[in-house]
Amino acid sequence: MKPPKPSIELDFQVACSSSDIPAEALFHSWIESALNGSDIEHPIVSIRIVATDESRHLNSTYRGKDNSTNVLSFPFESPPGVPEEEFAGFLGDLVICANVVNAEAQQQNKPLHHHWAHIVIHGVLHLLGYDHIDENDAEEMESLERQLLATLNIPDPYLVND
Repeated sequence: MKPPKPSIELDFQVACSSSDIPAEALFHSWIESALNGSDIEHPIVSIRIVATDESRHLNSTYRGKDNSTNVLSFPFESPPGVPEEEFAGFLGDLVICANVVNAEAQQQNKPLHHHWAHIVIHGVLHLLGYDHIDENDAEEMESLERQLLATLNIPDPYLVND
């Protein structure tokens, strides 16, 4: 018997005027896909969709890069002295720049919802501890992204579409 799907709690915030933001229900399904196989009983994620200026400010502040970016991931860290189990399920925050995601989809000739799904899954994997700093970690993360996206009938996001 399959384990029950996790009950995802999503704090969904739209802080920009883009008209090309997918429906909140899609974000739930993409998070659910990223958590496929995890044992997190009640995952809690915050997603904030922002404009270019907020993305640039956060990227500069937290990563030292003075440009906007598609997604920033802020894994949850329990406060000092508080047992981690008291915050079981808190995964963290994703900040996604709508303008960057939409422009990338157009530049890469990808369907908009496919690229949004990839960015959300990529961000959630970061919240789960995956990274792509070195080549081996990048290969592992990208392989998992391909597998998860395939379950949504989304082709390999790393193939170049001309």
